[in-house]
Amino acid sequence: MNASVRLSASSLRAHKRRFAGTFLAVFLGVAFLAGTLVMGDTLRASFDTMFGNATSGTDAVVRSADAITTPGESEGVREPVATDLVGTIEKVPGVAAAAPNIQGAGQLIGRNGDPIGGQGPPTLAGNWIADPELNAYRLAEGHAPRGPGEVVIDRGTAERGDLKIGDTTTLRTPDPVKVTVVGLATFGGEDAMAQVTFTGMTRADAEKYLTAAPGEAATIQVRAGPGVSQQELVDALTPVLPKGVEAITGQESAEENTDMISSQFLSVFTTLLLVFSGVALLVATFSIHNTFAIVVAQRTRENALLRALGAARRQVTVSTLVEASAVAVTASAAGLAGGIGIAAGLQALFPAIGFPFPEGDLVISALSMALPLAVGVVVCLGSALLPAVRAGRTAPLAALRETAVDTSGASRTRAVTGLALIALALGVTLTGVLASPSIWLAATGAVLALIAFVVLGPVASTTAVRVLGGPLDRLRGVTGGLARRNALRSPKRTAATASALMIGVAVVSLFTVFGASLKATMDQTVARSFAGDVAISTPSFGAGGSGLSPRLADAVQRLPEVDTAVGLGRGVAEVDGKGRALTVTDPVALERTFDLGEIRGSMNGLGTDGIAITENEADKQHLKTGEKARLTFTDGRTQTFTVRAVYGQSELAGDYVITRDAWAPHRTQDADTLVAVSFKDGVGTDDGKAAVEKAAAQYGNPEVQTRDEYAQSAAGGIDMMLTLVYALLALAVLIALLGIANTLTLAIHERTRELGLLRAVGQTRSQLRAMVRWESILVAAFGTVGGLALGAFLGWVLVEASDGASDSAFAFAMPPLQLTVVALVGLTAGALAGLRPARRAARLDVLRAIATE
Repeated sequence: MNASVRLSASSLRAHKRRFAGTFLAVFLGVAFLAGTLVMGDTLRASFDTMFGNATSGTDAVVRSADAITTPGESEGVREPVATDLVGTIEKVPGVAAAAPNIQGAGQLIGRNGDPIGGQGPPTLAGNWIADPELNAYRLAEGHAPRGPGEVVIDRGTAERGDLKIGDTTTLRTPDPVKVTVVGLATFGGEDAMAQVTFTGMTRADAEKYLTAAPGEAATIQVRAGPGVSQQELVDALTPVLPKGVEAITGQESAEENTDMISSQFLSVFTTLLLVFSGVALLVATFSIHNTFAIVVAQRTRENALLRALGAARRQVTVSTLVEASAVAVTASAAGLAGGIGIAAGLQALFPAIGFPFPEGDLVISALSMALPLAVGVVVCLGSALLPAVRAGRTAPLAALRETAVDTSGASRTRAVTGLALIALALGVTLTGVLASPSIWLAATGAVLALIAFVVLGPVASTTAVRVLGGPLDRLRGVTGGLARRNALRSPKRTAATASALMIGVAVVSLFTVFGASLKATMDQTVARSFAGDVAISTPSFGAGGSGLSPRLADAVQRLPEVDTAVGLGRGVAEVDGKGRALTVTDPVALERTFDLGEIRGSMNGLGTDGIAITENEADKQHLKTGEKARLTFTDGRTQTFTVRAVYGQSELAGDYVITRDAWAPHRTQDADTLVAVSFKDGVGTDDGKAAVEKAAAQYGNPEVQTRDEYAQSAAGGIDMMLTLVYALLALAVLIALLGIANTLTLAIHERTRELGLLRAVGQTRSQLRAMVRWESILVAAFGTVGGLALGAFLGWVLVEASDGASDSAFAFAMPPLQLTVVALVGLTAGALAGLRPARRAARLDVLRAIATE
């Protein structure tokens, strides 16, 4: 064992450059994984601290006991509690203070006329609580709101909107309210609560604009007296609370908020980063394996001589694994430091581009360090294992051979196995996508397809390189022909090198195809469902934004250019015990402006006790026209509705439709999410849109868009997602580049004598550089073409699987321009990867190269 270690150490010292690419591949993969884990821990701790600060002075929260949660949402909607309870609560022994917390959506307009926030984090408005312990915000400048229209806003919002004390602006609630800034506040010592915007109003204004009726609050916050614990306070409050109202501790409230963020945002975000870490490590695996395979092949004679001198197979194998271990440990340890740097960079970067990350120190846990270190070592050793075993099997007589011939490209067994795997992958995938829709079957087929591509790689590389490199003979003459023959010399090496890039390109292509399909689906949905001319909306996503004034549709309807204007509001209720989203609208106007498909029954005359549902939901709930459905609202009241219409398409219109009159007794803060407008005959789009924009300006100046503009805007979040995906996948492509460069560099060591002879017979330095570069481009072209094919196939699988698992119809789209850009990036990557090896090859001393053994 000691001899193996000494041999490994000597080899590493002598050939440090050989392992530079392997070191970088492990380093980058581990750094990304470590950065992801550190970032996840930091975010959880930061949100814990943020919500802890929000409830630090609150010992108990009184709220409605029941919440209605609709599919796809983790936070339920609760009934308001009566503010009259404050008097009852204050009389309970152990209570020091209590205050109603009236809260709703409120979006401020900045000095430039644009809304502040709305891109993810909530835009909140509420009453300014006088008790400094119960108020999470601290007044930093100015004074608290005292009269109508006076507000306090957080400093972060003021900076983003270029607002200062004394400025007058508009607050969308969603009805526009003219407000004057009289104070600036901080949160937990910071300028804002992450990217959340907050507007504090008088209690009277909050009740007027944020609730359905005076005397209602979202919660009541309670502070305990000296010596009373939070649980003791809750136990004292519980007996005096009416039915349907509960008390929880302030700590429980903070934990609920953290859990909600974790389930909605953190889990998705960290899972996304972990997926890309996995892709990066998978790409690194190919690069590492290829490096050790080449090194072992180059040391065949050296290992054979060791065997001839008495070294056992085990010693040769262990020697190779010790080299891999040394590289793995040092690269993984360096990767941990790099991961901390990545986490710090992400923490600084994302808030700058609007992501809702709270501030806080980096949290570095033992698991966040141990796991990436272990993964890096295992990946590196696992990648080196087969080459190490192959090294141990070197026969002593191999020392007499000049070179080893790679026959993997002509392997009939490999070809048959690869084709069988492709057939199996297609069968499993098509079964999971078309025959009996199953995401698990589709995913299994996708994994089998990836394995088939890797197995078939050496066989396919021979044909692919001949086809792709065919034009080089004509375009670049002898130089191009030599580049093509060099790429054909070792099919297994070419395939392994290209596989790393293939995986990166495949994942990029997968998301490109899926993103284009989502856009096509949105276009299809709007084209099929929306029969109007323009749409009025507020650009926001997540919990941000305030919606549209429910009075806006009526104002637009009165315009002489407009035939129909219908607003779509949102409500929630339990339908036979299951939470469902309701579309609150004028059903007759809805039918005129949206294509609802085939309608059984009538949308006219739903009144206050009628409901319209989609055919899909009718089948799920076993309902037909004329039958009864029981709806339970957030206020606890249950009402029986008659199904008066069953329509075919939901999409923009939703699955359940009721009238505004039916929703009015149960509503809280009323808002529309969309107003669809149809013009009268003869009214041009430009004239009609201008008239609508003028009317909408009085309601907070929301955005007015044509149907095409609305479809593009609705799909705008997809572009943001793809930008983030491409940025993250750049790491995988970078590792693949390092793999190509490392392979070519090692191949130059292997072909030193050959290169020297080429120079001796008249090849110039520029021709030699061109030969190496074109070889690199051919390898990259093979990986790029394979990646595009695999990515397009996996994109189709993902779209079809999503279509089968969803009630909505997904459209498949292949974006030629974007995929062409991906192909060009792949080829450019190959050209860049070949630059350094080409320079090194051209600098070889001719005589020394010829003399090399």
